[in-house]
Amino acid sequence: MTDLVRLSFSLEKPLLKRLERLVKLHRYANRSEYLRDLIRSRLVDQEWERNQEALGTVTLIYNHQARHLSDAILDLQHRHHGAVLATTHLHLDEHICAEMIMIKGRAGRIREISDALSQQKGVLHSTLAMSSTGKKLA
Repeated sequence: MTDLVRLSFSLEKPLLKRLERLVKLHRYANRSEYLRDLIRSRLVDQEWERNQEALGTVTLIYNHQARHLSDAILDLQHRHHGAVLATTHLHLDEHICAEMIMIKGRAGRIREISDALSQQKGVLHSTLAMSSTGKKLA
């Protein structure tokens, strides 16, 4: 870890109490760790807002029996082979599958790929988890 710097700042008592509850609720060892994670989370948000290189994971829930859906999902991944890093496929039951697709690239491109995947007929639910390559978080 880099050199630590101690900071002092002021909060209203009600806000401090809410911070303490959040630290405890999320089982952080201390306020500093919690605040570091809040700052990093905001930095990731800015990477996405500024269309910087990022990492995203698309989770799809779908019925594999939907006509041509598996092929369409696979075709989209092949079309974006330079951005798709990895996929994980799970069988939740005899019909429903979950697929997680990790994508690296400009934030806007990740969103476009995510949108194209989620719009396939037969996809029951889709979500995009937005993250960072970590290069600008240290």
